[in-house]
Amino acid sequence: MSASQPAHDAPATHVVQTRRFSCDGGEGALGHPRVWLTIPQETGWIDCPYCDARYTLDPAASHDGH
Repeated sequence: MSASQPAHDAPATHVVQTRRFSCDGGEGALGHPRVWLTIPQETGWIDCPYCDARYTLDPAASHDGH
C-alpha cells in the first residue's frame, strides 16, 4: 500500500435537515452510543466523534436547529 492510498474507506457523508441531530452509528447493536451533534454555522458540517461520519446541512433545510 502506498502512502497516497488510505488504509480504509472514507466515512459516509450524510445530508441532514436541521443543525442539531443524533448519530448512533446506524448499525443497531453494532453501532455506538447515541450522541447529539450540532453543525456549526462557521463550517456547515460536523464529523461524528465515534464513527467519523460527516454530516452536512441541506442548503434548503431549516437553519434554526428545530
